[in-house]
Amino acid sequence: MSPQELRQALSSGLLSFPLTDFDSELRFAPGGYTERLEWLMPYGATVLFAAGGTGEFFSLEPAEYAEVVKTAVQACHGRVPIVAGAGGGTTLAIKYAQEAERQGAQGILLLPHYLTEASQEGLVAHVEAVCKSVRFGVIVYNRGGCRLNADSLARLAERCPNLIGFKDGLGDIERIVQIRQRLGERFVYIGGMPTHEVYARAYQALGVPTYSSAVFNFIPRTAMEFYNAYAAGDTATTGRLIDEFFLPYLEIRNRGEGYAVSIVKAGAALAGHGAGPVRPPLSDLKPAEVEQLGALIARLGPQ
Repeated sequence: MSPQELRQALSSGLLSFPLTDFDSELRFAPGGYTERLEWLMPYGATVLFAAGGTGEFFSLEPAEYAEVVKTAVQACHGRVPIVAGAGGGTTLAIKYAQEAERQGAQGILLLPHYLTEASQEGLVAHVEAVCKSVRFGVIVYNRGGCRLNADSLARLAERCPNLIGFKDGLGDIERIVQIRQRLGERFVYIGGMPTHEVYARAYQALGVPTYSSAVFNFIPRTAMEFYNAYAAGDTATTGRLIDEFFLPYLEIRNRGEGYAVSIVKAGAALAGHGAGPVRPPLSDLKPAEVEQLGALIARLGPQ
């Protein structure tokens, strides 16, 4: 898949980040991961992101990462494009990107580097080096320490033809407006706020029409119902689902640091598609929180 073909695939439909399956000893479980992808694919997500944030990329060591991407590509080959997460310092991010390309992924989502702040010049050099290390498409994720501005993205757009996407997880409206006004249709724009469904309508007004859904991992029918209603302008349905599920869900999610991933793993287990526990430094939901989440899911009906 060429970078422009990937850009087209990302331009419409619901995107999602499958959980990474671990066994009881926190080792990668490829069989469970394959089953997860086979369960999710028929629901209609247009692109799946392997080893992304919800997939606990930050806890995978390089050999595991290669196995996760390889398993996803083999499971989804010819049916759903696979974009792999890649991140860390520049040298390591390049290695991850090249490994994803070697394993047959269609592109990467370049996740933020970690710990240290960085200047715009440094961020541009980082993203450019990763883009030039591979041939396939790259999407950059503005979140955490990666806070590219419009000027920086304009420079990268000129230098890196395979930088085809911009994903936002900052929620900085002024920055998004500046980027959209400056870059126009040069990129595909993706909403990436945690539980983005509650932000989807606002981001659509900013010119960011597509988004990734974490809840697709455990309520795929409802996630698609919400997306289809959102795409059709059916505010009655999206409003009902926000009131009935998403706002109470956020109340549980916001109780713990790192729960944006933990609650999704808990939901998958409740749905009968458990992916094992989260790896430290994340922690699993408390039993009472799992019970409350189960009651929310039950109200939605069969998935």
